[in-house]
Amino acid sequence: MANLDYSKMNGLIPAIIQDDRTKNVLMLGFMNEEAYAKTVESGKVTFFSRTKNRLWTKGEESGHFLNVVSIEEDCDHDTLLIRVNPVGPTCHKGTDTCFGTTNEYGVEFFRYLQDFIGRRYEEMPEGSYTTSLFKSGVNRMAQKIGEEAVETVIEATNGTDDRLIYEASDLIYHLIVLLTSKGHRIEELAEELQKRHK
Repeated sequence: MANLDYSKMNGLIPAIIQDDRTKNVLMLGFMNEEAYAKTVESGKVTFFSRTKNRLWTKGEESGHFLNVVSIEEDCDHDTLLIRVNPVGPTCHKGTDTCFGTTNEYGVEFFRYLQDFIGRRYEEMPEGSYTTSLFKSGVNRMAQKIGEEAVETVIEATNGTDDRLIYEASDLIYHLIVLLTSKGHRIEELAEELQKRHK
């Protein structure tokens, strides 16, 4: 990493903490050079506490550590974006984030599911329904999408909202499986729709 610029804030730089899976911002803290070095060495986010005037590893008392996935610096080399896998709530008040929001998946869950299905395709574990779909071949996977689409239509026209969501979820799942088998990802659908939206 290039030389970080600690000069603008008297030896400190802000560190934005983001959940790597959900992409939600969890908190903002400050690091000096020593805190940054300890974070890199330990793999757990360590800040410089301005109130305690010392290094402070998030979770050192609560056990709610922030395990580092990646660290990026901004274009001016004076701010960090640290992606983490949090253990428990982030805020000392017991909330998921220091902003009072819940740290849940939104549409980012599709990426998580895509990655999970991709691993299934690579590993093909025995006893997995997803593995059995891959092994059944493209024709069977396409047929499953047709079946799930029909079930979704039936629930939309003559069923309940709960069953509509259930069947539509089956449809999306089977679509991701088919896309994966053909070497594609669901993000490509988002890109295509974004092009059309413009």
